[in-house]
Amino acid sequence: MKLNGMDISASALTAQRLRMDVIASNIANADVTRGKLVNGKWVPYQRKMVVMEPKQMGATFGAQLHKAMNNQTEEGVKISKIIGDRTPFKKVYNPTHPDADEEGYVLMSNVDPLKEMVDMISASRSYEANVTALNASKAMYVKALEIGK
Repeated sequence: MKLNGMDISASALTAQRLRMDVIASNIANADVTRGKLVNGKWVPYQRKMVVMEPKQMGATFGAQLHKAMNNQTEEGVKISKIIGDRTPFKKVYNPTHPDADEEGYVLMSNVDPLKEMVDMISASRSYEANVTALNASKAMYVKALEIGK
């Protein structure tokens, strides 16, 4: 017996957990000016973002129907990739900083802590909603088993 509702919620829980981990990493590295060495020069930490997509993407209706009839559906969400945010780095005037250029400007990370906190709240709410859906599915399965008594 396949438990589609539980599988869907489990995939979403895994995806949201990874999303929260990436957000935590972004917040932790918000002030890092030496994130990566590129062509012999240090560049600041680049904000990372999680890209999610449905597990069944691009399948034709006939293929999905065939899988559903044979109970082989794979539903839910998956992480397709983690990408770097292309927002430009912030230039901050701080001539005493060791990474300051000739004009006294330092390139800072493109992480915005406020944006990260909003994303963290969104991810945690999605996580909580999926826990609720998982518990509801579990309760329905328990009730269905009690019918047979």
